[in-house]
Amino acid sequence: MVEPPLMNGPSDPDVRQEIVATVRRFVANEVIPVASELEREDSFPFDIVEQMRALGLFGVTIPEDYGGLGLDLLTYIGVIEEVAYGWMSLTGIINTHTMVATLLMAHGNDQQRRQWLPVLASGDRRGALSLSEPDAGSDTRNISCRATRDGDEYVLNGTKAWVTNGERAGLVALAARTDEGISAFIVEKEPGPRFEGISVSKNIGKLGYRGVETVEMAYVDHRVPAANLIGELGRGLPQILGVLEVGRINIAARAVGVARAAFDAALHYAQQRETFGKPIGEHQAIQLKLADMATRLQAARLLTRDAAERKTAGLRCDVEAGMAKLFASETALELATESMRIHGGVGYTTDLPVERYYRDAPLMVIGEGTNEIQRLVIARGLLARARAAQLRS
Repeated sequence: MVEPPLMNGPSDPDVRQEIVATVRRFVANEVIPVASELEREDSFPFDIVEQMRALGLFGVTIPEDYGGLGLDLLTYIGVIEEVAYGWMSLTGIINTHTMVATLLMAHGNDQQRRQWLPVLASGDRRGALSLSEPDAGSDTRNISCRATRDGDEYVLNGTKAWVTNGERAGLVALAARTDEGISAFIVEKEPGPRFEGISVSKNIGKLGYRGVETVEMAYVDHRVPAANLIGELGRGLPQILGVLEVGRINIAARAVGVARAAFDAALHYAQQRETFGKPIGEHQAIQLKLADMATRLQAARLLTRDAAERKTAGLRCDVEAGMAKLFASETALELATESMRIHGGVGYTTDLPVERYYRDAPLMVIGEGTNEIQRLVIARGLLARARAAQLRS
């Protein structure tokens, strides 16, 4: 089954390699030296975000006609892996932003694209995707936030949860219930009338994924122009779920970045730390761990690349995105744990970033749909494809 492509076509491999290498240098020079301190302070990385803007990372997948770099999803996941390698929290700032841009590219009209894609591409306004609610996480059909038509406006009432970028975002892509079903809207968070009726009701404390805000947002009689409706009334849920495929591929790429950081730390430590007269990497028990870690890391990267290639080609990839997210996130959790074990006691301290990998990894098991949900998505997708194949035969 072919779907309308949500991302740009294939990018020149040399351009992709150059951009990823540039991001790798940026991470090594600007992110890694300060990540642990900012993470411990739970401080928003203003300076790093400004540098990401200057590099064009907020517009990687937005077409050049709208001020973006116009690159494909393979380039995007390469960028995300590198950023996550340095500090996973930074990728959340980019991911939810990119999903808003993707929603507009796929389902926005010409006016909406001209109005909002350039400011998203430049990073002048950041995006946030708002789907979940306190009583509607994986059960997205239980959304209760309401949008009621009133002339040329819709009036929003309800509470949204787990909104990354929610406090600092200028554009929020929000799912709300209308008479026709769940619909998608762009909420413009600006000083003045367009901000009235919006409040950040709670900033959620987290085990990891620190330095970036995750908030609850309350809407009380907040008015949005009817022109801010994205796509068709009542079609917001499938529109956003389609965009979540990009989010799941992003999560997989993040997980690969964290897993790679954990593996590299373990490999380095195994060559430096000595016990019983030789480096611990020469002990068979450690070698077996390193072999399994490297194999899982490579498999996770290839699954993520496969999902990105299918999405770029406009092919249905709900199964592949689910597989990539499932396997890569579990790999990140396993490799973070194994890296801590290889490091021993020092891996449990804040002297090294290994404990941060261990705290960050569980988010990717849960985020963009829990891995239990991914297994259901994968199984249902496989069964649907099997039935379709039988009908064709």
